[in-house]
Formats: sequence, C-alpha cells, structure tokens
Amino acid sequence: MILATLSRCYVGLGSNLEDPRQQVSTALIELSQLPGCALLASSSLYRSDPIGPAGQPDYINAVALLETRLEPEALLDQLQAIEQQHQRVRQIHWGPRTLDLDIILYDDIVLNSTRLTIPHPFATERNFVLWPLAELSPELIFPGDRSINDLLVACPLGTLEKISV
Repeated sequence: MILATLSRCYVGLGSNLEDPRQQVSTALIELSQLPGCALLASSSLYRSDPIGPAGQPDYINAVALLETRLEPEALLDQLQAIEQQHQRVRQIHWGPRTLDLDIILYDDIVLNSTRLTIPHPFATERNFVLWPLAELSPELIFPGDRSINDLLVACPLGTLEKISV
C-alpha cells in the first residue's frame, strides 16, 4: 500500500556471489527506481567476513537511505522482487547469496510480524550494518534510545574494511 506521507528507512545490502561489488552497485540503482521511493544516500562499500556456514566468500555490504511512501511490508515485497531479479536462492540459512536486501530501520517504528521485524533483529550486533549506517547518519538513534555511537562501541570495526566511497 502507498502512504500519503513520506517515511525514511535504511536498507542493508549484501552480496558474496557473482561479482558482489556489481550486485550491490546495481541494486543501489534499482532502489533509486522503486515506485514511491527516492534514494537519498548510500554508504561506502565495505568488505566483511561471512557469517554462517564455513567456506563462503567475503561479502560486500552497504546501507542505503530511502524516502518512501510504501508501507513496510510493501517495501519488503519490492526488495524481495529485486533479490529475485538478481537470482537470489534461499537454500541455506545465512548461506552465500547474490543479493540480500534487509530493512534495518523504518522511521522510528517497531514491528514484529510473521514476515518482517523492524528494527532488523541483528542490526545492532553486526559491524557491516552499524558502520555504514553511522557513515550515513552519525547522530542516529535506534528505537529504545540507543545511539549509533553507543552501538559502535559494543560492535568494533574488527576486520570490516571500507573499500570504496
């Protein structure tokens, strides 16, 4: 459903298959073309170690800031359609993928439906989400009054590497 008012949301992007840099770069263009949405900003690209099954290639990650008139689940539908265009296959939980698009935050709402949890349930634990997010919005406050700076202290950069601006 399309809303009358604009909302701001952060979308995490990740890929570790079939030219991950290109997958993420193309997905950013596709996000900018979503109906009812505008891409306001995107972070640098980051290289991160894989989470999940051993033997996966490293990931390329980024975060995008969108302004949207889409309700959260309608936006999720659009993100999953982009993943399908990139031939995303869901075989193994946290397994390798051509493209992963996750809603990290959507305004200041807290949502827990069968299809979608906002804020993203693991966002505050993952350096490949928090550091690009802080790059875009260094004053960001998560629901529950947790500042991005406090979250970064608890989630160090580690092996996360900025690879482009």
